[in-house]
Amino acid sequence: MKTLTLYFREYCSLCHQMLAQLQPLRAQYGFDIDVVDVDADPVLEERYNELVPVLVDGDTEICHWHLDEARLAARLAAHTGEIG
Repeated sequence: MKTLTLYFREYCSLCHQMLAQLQPLRAQYGFDIDVVDVDADPVLEERYNELVPVLVDGDTEICHWHLDEARLAARLAAHTGEIG
């Protein structure tokens, strides 16, 4: 199963909104979500500070602030047939 990373802040309403929007898509597209608190790591905090929430696949940003379902679907479709 593919794992996407969501850079997140606990007090961020947009972060919670994106996480909630991703839940039904997990079953549909078959991916996992690794939620990472940017405030727990100074490097991540500096990199993603005002962009959170940020959804990434490896090193590739899919979207930030608001979920881009079309871009997510395209990214996941690009992985169809890949092993791992």
